[in-house]
Amino acid sequence: MADLVVGLAKTVVEGALTKAQSAIEEEAKLQQSVQHNLVFIAGEFEMMHSFLNVANEERVKNNVVRTWVRQVPDLAYDVEDCIEFVIHLDNKPRWWRRMLPLCLAASALPLDEAVTEIERLKVRVEDVSRRNSRYNLISDSGSKPIMQQQMAPNTAFGPMALDMLVEARDTAKKQQGLGDLAQLLTKEQADLGVISVWGTGSELGTTSIIRKAYQDPELCRKFECRGWVKLTHPFNPHEFLRSMVTQFYTNSCLQKGIVINVNELKRIEVMATMEGGLIEPFMDKVNENRYLVVLENVSTIGDWDTIRTYLPDRMNGSWVIVSTQQCEIASLCIGRSYQVSELKQYSAQHSICVFLKESLQGDGDKSMESDRVVDNSNEISMEDEATHGTGFLPYYRIPTSKWKAACDWVENFHLVERKSEMNQLGNYIAKARLNGLQVLSVWGISGVGKSALVRNMYYDRIHRNDSLFDRYGWVDVTHPFNLRDFSRSLLLDFHSQPVEAMGIKDPTQECHKILKDNRCLVVIDDLESMEEWDLIQAALVSRPSSSIIIVITTEASIAAHCADNEGVIFNVKGLEDKAALELFKKQVHKQKPSSPIKDSKDEELQELILKCGGLPKVIVAVAIFLAPKTVTWMNSASSMNLKFMQELESSPEFACLRPLFGWLHSYFRTCPDFLKPCIFYLSIFPRDHSIRRRRLVRRWIAEGYARDTDKMFAEERGEQFFCGLLDLSIIMQKPHSVTTAFSDRRMTCAKSTVLSESISYHGVTSSYWKAGTDIIVFESIDFSRLRSLTVFGEWRSFFISDRMRLLRVLDLEDASGLKDEDLKQMMKLLCRLKYLSLRRCTEICRLPNSLGCLRQLETLDVRHTSIATMPTTITKLKKLQYLRASTTKPTEEQPIPDAAGTTKPTKKQPTPHTSVSWTSSLFSRRRQLEGVEVPTGIERMTALLTIGVVNVDSAWGRARKLTQLRKLGVSGISKNNSKDFCVAISSHAHLESLSVRLKKDNQDCLYVTPDGYLPPQNLQSFKLYGLADKFPEWINELDNLRKLVLEMTILTEDTISGLRDLKVSILCLIAKQLPDGKLNFCVMLHGQQLRCYETVKVLEISCSSSLDVTFGSQALHNLELLKVSCCSGSGSVMKFSGLEKLSKYELKEVQIKGSHDDKLKKDVEEQLARHQKKPVLKME
Repeated sequence: MADLVVGLAKTVVEGALTKAQSAIEEEAKLQQSVQHNLVFIAGEFEMMHSFLNVANEERVKNNVVRTWVRQVPDLAYDVEDCIEFVIHLDNKPRWWRRMLPLCLAASALPLDEAVTEIERLKVRVEDVSRRNSRYNLISDSGSKPIMQQQMAPNTAFGPMALDMLVEARDTAKKQQGLGDLAQLLTKEQADLGVISVWGTGSELGTTSIIRKAYQDPELCRKFECRGWVKLTHPFNPHEFLRSMVTQFYTNSCLQKGIVINVNELKRIEVMATMEGGLIEPFMDKVNENRYLVVLENVSTIGDWDTIRTYLPDRMNGSWVIVSTQQCEIASLCIGRSYQVSELKQYSAQHSICVFLKESLQGDGDKSMESDRVVDNSNEISMEDEATHGTGFLPYYRIPTSKWKAACDWVENFHLVERKSEMNQLGNYIAKARLNGLQVLSVWGISGVGKSALVRNMYYDRIHRNDSLFDRYGWVDVTHPFNLRDFSRSLLLDFHSQPVEAMGIKDPTQECHKILKDNRCLVVIDDLESMEEWDLIQAALVSRPSSSIIIVITTEASIAAHCADNEGVIFNVKGLEDKAALELFKKQVHKQKPSSPIKDSKDEELQELILKCGGLPKVIVAVAIFLAPKTVTWMNSASSMNLKFMQELESSPEFACLRPLFGWLHSYFRTCPDFLKPCIFYLSIFPRDHSIRRRRLVRRWIAEGYARDTDKMFAEERGEQFFCGLLDLSIIMQKPHSVTTAFSDRRMTCAKSTVLSESISYHGVTSSYWKAGTDIIVFESIDFSRLRSLTVFGEWRSFFISDRMRLLRVLDLEDASGLKDEDLKQMMKLLCRLKYLSLRRCTEICRLPNSLGCLRQLETLDVRHTSIATMPTTITKLKKLQYLRASTTKPTEEQPIPDAAGTTKPTKKQPTPHTSVSWTSSLFSRRRQLEGVEVPTGIERMTALLTIGVVNVDSAWGRARKLTQLRKLGVSGISKNNSKDFCVAISSHAHLESLSVRLKKDNQDCLYVTPDGYLPPQNLQSFKLYGLADKFPEWINELDNLRKLVLEMTILTEDTISGLRDLKVSILCLIAKQLPDGKLNFCVMLHGQQLRCYETVKVLEISCSSSLDVTFGSQALHNLELLKVSCCSGSGSVMKFSGLEKLSKYELKEVQIKGSHDDKLKKDVEEQLARHQKKPVLKME
């Protein structure tokens, strides 16, 4: 995990560098000496950052380098902390104190202290830099330590070699059909061909690549004379001829299966002793036969010129391979008109390149296609295939071995809880066929079961004689990738015969022909790079075609690159908890039917299974390990729980998982450096803890992982990081949801258990401290460098200490026992906070005025608390970007804060989460939240990007001036202020999200808008609560709207019809009543159904009365998720009709909440069974 350490170090140094450069610009606040010191520090950190950018895995293994890398972040943090103190905290004029005599000055000024501290930091920076030079960590090349360079003195690049390598790599990218060396040698040509193989920097890999081509069976048959000579210096022509003649004879005998005649070898040796004795027999051979000669270690052009005289061009397609470490020799051997291309890359500096004539890489020179296909006794010949046309194809077209394998799989292998995924995969193939698409992608992390899922579908289609395909091929990609070997493997799977036995000259061309002329289903498993796919696609894929190719990979980016469009990319996720336990029990029963484990409900055993992260491969391995145990199984399970990753990685019983963990380590190494600190950060949260997306992003911003750039805000960058972790499967989206691009913003996620356990096991851990620990233990902990504190569970007053002066993040979300008095103590001690969350701390009723001391604060989240009024000092927080505040509507028994923020006592303990909204029982997240009052001066907080929920009766006239807002939530809209509200939001050009709650008895206040009103055109999400029986018509003018939530007293048919043309992805309708209890998603015109709600992917319906929903055949063609909730009581009825007509190719899931009627469940299941995509039903 050294790469993760380097990634974190780079982020920390980058943060310190940014702070230093920013401080330098604020000259008015700095003494001249401090200016000079910061310039020096910034320059040194810039060099350190550059070093970390080139610190590869090989370098970090060096203990000296690793120690230095660990020291750099501590120093960077100290510099950043000092700069923040000087620039941002000491901003009050204190010149008068400097005029006092020394005897009257009680203590040094903060700025003076900081100047002294920066002097000390400069000395430390200089020492770190000298230490770097002392131990030769940074060499001139910037890529390897000097001690390593001295071991390989011949690896230096000259300008010509470097230019040549760049050209070779550019050519390889542009000309992706080059293939391997053997493929080049099979190209038909008349004249003598010369290929130069150049190893840049060393001989590593050169000999093996040439040897593989030299021993290729097809090339052995093609060339009657083959010889390999490693040149000596000076060149010895007699030794050269002796070696060539001997090899010509022995290789010919071996190829023909003839016993080598010892007497013939003796004769050759005798001729070698005679002057010129071997010239004539050698020339006879090369004049009369096609030859392949390999010349290794060619170092001078003189040697090449001498040898070239012995190799005549008889226009018979002979070849010469020249191996050299000098690019100049490689190019001169080819001649004036040559082209260089990279054949294989081993590292940034070491590659194998080939030089050859330009004409040999042209598209016009193609290998001859195979003119025959040998009949296979296990399948119909190609001539017979033509007679079948496109009719139903019997199973005997498929090789017997493949048919038997399919039967065996179908009979003996059953996937657990994967029915939904199987249906989805089948629908992806149907969608591809319908839309003329050819390539699908299936991706997921290693061990998640993606290959098993695809193989299940693959064998199922073979077993039931699927008429969509007449040929089936499965090929596992080997690494390093070789296109010719890949084609051979695919042909072998097609025919169940070796390529040589069928007389096929060019396997790649033959594969291309089969895919083009037939309806094939081909699975390509374990693709590791986009370059591999580019080679395969250029050589094998022809468009249009009736064949379907499924690519299986572990990376989302590769899957997106290969697939024809994003609609045919299938992500296989880990099993849900219930399915994981079911798989474990079935595997235990399979191993030992009498085992007591399969019926156990032991909590520790269940925790162990959940640690497997839903990965079938790990679950099965654990089941196989525990199944044979009888009395000791509980001890074994307990021991594994304590040392989960250690057991999996080191125990011989889990040797089958070694490739999985090898992949995990490689996965971490190759992920982008800017994501590595974010991966570190996840270790803060307990296993299986749900993490809100926004919470994580805002914390990353406070830590400095996501920063503003010229092109995007820090929050946008943080969103990109979050998506990156999702794509890498480091975090997993909660399994209950289907999301669109817009709905992802509200998602919650959990850590991928196996991945996070692996991080923790390899030393990337956070410190956890149990709340029950004695205060004496707490006092003994060193908090001087603590930057983040998160409390899960119960709060204790001694958690905050004056030793936490560097704390940036204080996250108390969901903590219990937090009091108003605790906040006062926090504000005094934690003046450097950038992130403060009191979300759902229900006993907090007011924020102290000392909140204004948190000048660095960027995020303040006090949502779902009892805070009703913001203190006046909040306006001092000039850096505050994110303010989320709301309180539930108070009841008679709740404490009601007055304007000053003091709380009036009540007879009963407050219950802040009690809501009087009739919708609260429908969706718990939509409790009726009341806006808070904001003070005068809020309009000066120009850094604010998100604010809500604000009560417009308090200071909306001032807050309306915050035109830079991206997200806004307001409550208390009425007839008295609706006009001003409409005018205000018209000026919010950047507004993307708007939430509005109307005041009671003011349901129609937004129906009429003032003259000239233009709704915010950039609005993407709009939530409107408290309507009567219709919605404002101007909603239809929101062209960029992607999410719409409407809460209405009565949801009429006219309202439903009025929404039919909205281009939203998410539509949520909350209604208290429905006319006759019916809701009809079917728009009629002149007796014909109209296409409507075409862009809706997620539809949510919640109601507190009887519910009868009908779906028309022309409605909701792109719906992926249907969520329905009803809490109307025991006498209500819930009914659905037309579910089978919904979104034939997209619908994935139907969720019904609030009904336990078995009759309803049966009816819905029958409708969904008739649906083409067989969506999943979940009922609560």
